[in-house]
Amino acid sequence: MLTINEPLEDVRMKVSRLQTSIEQHPYFHGVPSIQRRKEKNGYYLHANDDLPEIRWMAYELISTINCRFEAIVARKIYGIFERKHNRNEAEFYADMLSHLLKNKLNKYDRLILNIASRSNCTTHSNLKRGLEKSIKRSILRNPGQANDCEVFFNVQEPTLEPILNIADYFCWAIQRIFEKGETRFYDFVSNKVSQVIDIYDFENFRKPNGNSGAHYGKRRKLTSENLIK
Repeated sequence: MLTINEPLEDVRMKVSRLQTSIEQHPYFHGVPSIQRRKEKNGYYLHANDDLPEIRWMAYELISTINCRFEAIVARKIYGIFERKHNRNEAEFYADMLSHLLKNKLNKYDRLILNIASRSNCTTHSNLKRGLEKSIKRSILRNPGQANDCEVFFNVQEPTLEPILNIADYFCWAIQRIFEKGETRFYDFVSNKVSQVIDIYDFENFRKPNGNSGAHYGKRRKLTSENLIK
């Protein structure tokens, strides 16, 4: 979840300008990953497919933006996916969404969430399912507090909402740590990553002192030791 703490339109313009400059720059002409996106719906930043040079440009831009990022990391554990989510990607998505929202419903009066379109995962009914689960979780955590926050979902395509592409770059940086043990992308923007929860790290989730070993943030950062082997 990405929170922008400066005028949104200014950030959109920054990202759009970078995307346009990449699309038009002769150095990148003929690059297959760029060409495919240009021919389909127009070029947009996408960390997994972008060239190293473009990633550097994107992270340089992100470093100038006043923002913070939170993530829920869910390991690929088939038994949980089968038992808890009925082998259904939409149910899994709704469950993870509920964890992202559960500690915000009694903090804000209104939340407007721009969400990247993802097939059945981002239908109105599935987003509603995730919100309902988050309300239940919030009540369990704080039974005496109200959960009357108005939540609005705007499902967007990355070609139409440039800010989504910043979130994609944060997600990719965190994913590289857990899958590759590579920290340099995360390290470069880690001062903007306020929270990462490794939700299925059962070995470390609850320490004897009551603290969680699966929560990370600005004080306790992710390292190459978070590589899932």
